[in-house]
Amino acid sequence: MKLYFNVGYSTKVGEKLQLVITEEGAVSKTHPMFYTENGLWKCEIDYFSKTVSYRYQLVGEKGNILREEFVHHHLNFSHHYKEFIIFDQWNNKNFPENYLNNKILYNKLNAFRPEKKPVLKKHTHLFRIEAPVYNPNWKIILAGSTPSLGNWDYENALHLSQTGFGTWEVSVEIPEHEVIQYKYGLYDIEKQQVIDIETGENRFALPNHSKEVLQIVSDHYFKFKLKQMYHDAGVAVPVFSLRTQDGFGVGEFFDMKKLADWAEETGLGIIQILPINDTTANYTWTDSYPYAAVSVYALHPQYISLENLDFKLPEDTVQEYEAEKEALNSLDLIDYEKVISGKWKYLKAVFNTNTDKIYKDRNFKKFIKDNESWLVPYSAFCVLRDKYKTPNFNEWKTHKKYIAGKIAPFFTAKSKEYETSMLHAWVQYQLHKQLKGAIDYMHSLGVSVKGDLPIGIYRHSVEAWTEPELFGMDFQAGAPPDQFTELGQNWEFPTYNWEAMKANDYQWWKNRFKALEQYFDAMRIDHILGFFRIWRMPVSATQGILGYFYPAVPVTLEEFNARHIPFNFDRYCKPFINDDIMEKYFGENKEEALAFIDSNQDGTYYFKEEFNTQRKLYDFFRKNPHGPIEEQLIALCANVLFLIEERNGQVVYHPRFNLYHTDSYHYLSDWEKKSLYDLYQDYFFVRQDQLWYEKAMEKLPVILNATKMLICGEDLGMVPDCVPVVMDELAIVALKVQRMPSDHLPFYSPQNAGYLNVVTASSHDSSTLRQWWQENPVLTQQYFNEQLVQYGKAPEELDAHLAEIIMKQHLYNDAMLAIFPIQEFLATDKELTNIEMHHERINNPAVFPHYWRYRMHVQLEDLKGRSDFNQKISDWIRDSGRS
Repeated sequence: MKLYFNVGYSTKVGEKLQLVITEEGAVSKTHPMFYTENGLWKCEIDYFSKTVSYRYQLVGEKGNILREEFVHHHLNFSHHYKEFIIFDQWNNKNFPENYLNNKILYNKLNAFRPEKKPVLKKHTHLFRIEAPVYNPNWKIILAGSTPSLGNWDYENALHLSQTGFGTWEVSVEIPEHEVIQYKYGLYDIEKQQVIDIETGENRFALPNHSKEVLQIVSDHYFKFKLKQMYHDAGVAVPVFSLRTQDGFGVGEFFDMKKLADWAEETGLGIIQILPINDTTANYTWTDSYPYAAVSVYALHPQYISLENLDFKLPEDTVQEYEAEKEALNSLDLIDYEKVISGKWKYLKAVFNTNTDKIYKDRNFKKFIKDNESWLVPYSAFCVLRDKYKTPNFNEWKTHKKYIAGKIAPFFTAKSKEYETSMLHAWVQYQLHKQLKGAIDYMHSLGVSVKGDLPIGIYRHSVEAWTEPELFGMDFQAGAPPDQFTELGQNWEFPTYNWEAMKANDYQWWKNRFKALEQYFDAMRIDHILGFFRIWRMPVSATQGILGYFYPAVPVTLEEFNARHIPFNFDRYCKPFINDDIMEKYFGENKEEALAFIDSNQDGTYYFKEEFNTQRKLYDFFRKNPHGPIEEQLIALCANVLFLIEERNGQVVYHPRFNLYHTDSYHYLSDWEKKSLYDLYQDYFFVRQDQLWYEKAMEKLPVILNATKMLICGEDLGMVPDCVPVVMDELAIVALKVQRMPSDHLPFYSPQNAGYLNVVTASSHDSSTLRQWWQENPVLTQQYFNEQLVQYGKAPEELDAHLAEIIMKQHLYNDAMLAIFPIQEFLATDKELTNIEMHHERINNPAVFPHYWRYRMHVQLEDLKGRSDFNQKISDWIRDSGRS
């Protein structure tokens, strides 16, 4: 049969379109297209299959791909016809049908069953449109200018069938010979009437005079009005923070069911959690940091419910278990160490009591087989971590270097490591079952779940052990200084080797998203700026202030010369120290500091070789504490103007962040200061943007096209101009936190939020609203008068009435999602407000390591019983159009 493709696209001179057809199990075929007129491109091919999957590409004069559709077109063909004429539209990623056609839609329409596709025999046209309709009572209709389409009489409009999630079709015979004008509309099944018609100009289709030819009008972008599109409200709470009667001192996957019950009662449609991967490195409270997972696949054993395992606790442990459970559940905050040691004690007891039954469990065997690519190395890692008392594989006596063939025997019955390996695998199986069960229950209520993807991996993790070539193990990732962290952040994660990942078509990332997609409908990408560039430090640094952007267009010696800057390596790239600086940093402790510093003949000083990096000093002071001079010496290491990078055998330079605030800069001449300041401004705010745009567009489309989850990007901090451009083009929903504006205003106003936004009043990295209210009285007063439009003096404490005003500001706007930490909901009711306000903060990025131990002070069972409180929230959600 013949397929005739037609698509409109405005090109520049030298550019052209091509059609790429993908058949399952076959190599994609590329077909050139030919320009006709009025921006229309055509292509004619012979085709034999009943279905086709294809996309369009824009190519340059040299055949290089300039742009391509990120979403494939899929069509089915009836063999009653010999020819098919297809009229397409270029399908942008950020068309609404694409950023709405995701797992949230599938969840909200969990009762959806595809309608039968129209039978095609005598029809001349098939109209097809992708229009994700979240209201189950709405249908798509088609009205037009010909008698066959009702002559614009909406009572006679054609009703389309939803043949797939968000895909609507209708076939019709149109015998008329004139050009067809038409529009789509919305029909309310309950009201039995058309409730709206698309705005804007009419759509057009050509007549078709042959019964052996079917014209497929493949439309995109149903012209929704904003109020008709998906809007939702939700709650953000770490799983570990949930408090129920059934817990063991920490929130568990099973508790998410009770949270979903409360969400359904209040009208909240989405629940957002923090990362839930296993972070067990040392079995101490420092493992509470959820962004330092030892595996990007394994789930954290702390979230397992001991009472909902496949097997009951042994009778001789029940009394002890109940006593521990009561003691841990009574605590205000999580005792991480007691929780994790207690859970493992009872997990081992259950496993050892039921070993034979567990080994014979067919479903467990299938779980191992389906997940062996990550489960086998993870289990082996856990065995070796516990055997050698460290996750640092460089310190293990055996298996320092991962070799799959030497690890595989861990899962053979003759191995002495077999039983322990199977224990870790079985715990993962139980965790998967419990999480999947909770997710399925949440979905049955129409509640969606939003996960959290850390940008980095832990330095001593399974992935770093098994695939070190994918990471920059000699570097550390972090973030530059901001309003909350004066010295920046050092997460101590290795950076990514993007070139190695690209060589494998980013399969590592695709696999990671596929694993998360088992559970989540939406995903928050932590620090999405990491896909544009990362803030990296050498391992010799301990503070984020000694980092630089990577990749970046660096400064070279040639540029220093061109700008007539008198570059001197020792002066610019080593800490500048003179007598005034020694006095400023050390005062009366100057003599003690001289044990680490030597003097030059010109009256300046330099660090001794054994102390000339922050890491050397840090390691020394861990063994030999020196009181107040420790912090000052480490800070003095950062008194440099430029950081160095070796690139292809050449040394290049990066200005230190806030170069002009350093003591080193203070001692330069005015002319030199001006020259370096101009260079600094160019480096940070001008020259990098195009590079970062290209790097993001190189990897993000490939990675994100592998998932059906709604993707949200945490884009806070120092955001380059290219970031919102890329996020809009790829339909990545941006985060807006009121007290963290990206511009130079004191606050972000939720009323200014566009549709592709998540608005919130605070985050897990910030203080709660009640805590923030007391941090800076001057700022609070400004917020009270200008943002909340209240008169007079701001109260010393944030009361329930003001908390409610703030919540409503975030609900009544155009943003797709309004999601609030559970603490902010509780702050709107004086009876539910936590007396221990300082217990409510989840994380403080300025403190590393931080103990992540927040627990709700109210049990979810009690919260569900607060009918007045719940009705109040439900009313807000309904009235704001987010139900």
